[in-house]
Amino acid sequence: MVAKRVPAVFVHGLWLHATSWQPWLEVFEAAGYASVAPGWPGEHATVEAARGDPQRVANRGIDDIVEHVRNVVAALPAPPVLVGHSFGALIVEKMLGEGVGRAAIAIEPAQIKGVLPLPLAQLRAALPALANPLNRARAVSLTREEFRFGFGNALAAAESDALYDEWAIPSPAKPLFDAALANFDPHAASAVDTSTDPRGPLLLISGTAGHVVPDVATRATFRQHRHAQAVTELKQFEGRGHSLPIDHGWRDVADACLEWLEAQGL
Repeated sequence: MVAKRVPAVFVHGLWLHATSWQPWLEVFEAAGYASVAPGWPGEHATVEAARGDPQRVANRGIDDIVEHVRNVVAALPAPPVLVGHSFGALIVEKMLGEGVGRAAIAIEPAQIKGVLPLPLAQLRAALPALANPLNRARAVSLTREEFRFGFGNALAAAESDALYDEWAIPSPAKPLFDAALANFDPHAASAVDTSTDPRGPLLLISGTAGHVVPDVATRATFRQHRHAQAVTELKQFEGRGHSLPIDHGWRDVADACLEWLEAQGL
């Protein structure tokens, strides 16, 4: 009898299109997983279409994205492995805390409620959205220079610009506002149950040169899970930035994820 393949669900973050996961889908498929990368609610199927109709994703917050991904998971034949990047990592971390999924990998996760470090580089990376309060209900695009600072700061300018041209799309600013006010909101959408037991294993990944989610923020998120009895591990990639899943070194990250999943018996 042929065993059913374990599903793997990939969730992107702000300013990247779901198709940026395509190389990962192929590698995970080859490793035996049934992989899918759903876009965010309202997201067009192509980068070109998403750029041409930015307001279709406007005013979608963390709760909206969680509900959207939860519906994707509910339609799967078995509990999946969840893999997310940036705000997508916060989403999968939150869902794992709710008992959804058999394991989660959070690559440079956006800050959950309770994480306090806010380096200046991180604040600067968020300013294109947070600088104007009216952006909360809008979709916001990055310029090539803003993308280079936030995502491509550890890359050659030419590679950063190529990634921008291939994958960058407008994104809703609301998730950033949700996270920015979380520590003052008792019902914050970015709150994660970090003491849930039992839950599946969780791997947090950071790039030590990241601006959007600096390593210090990921390490603070790791400490938030210190009371959980379930497996929680942290892996750091030296000298890497927020482009971890899409730049020339993406395969190193993907292989590390597969090795960790194998070590967890998944």
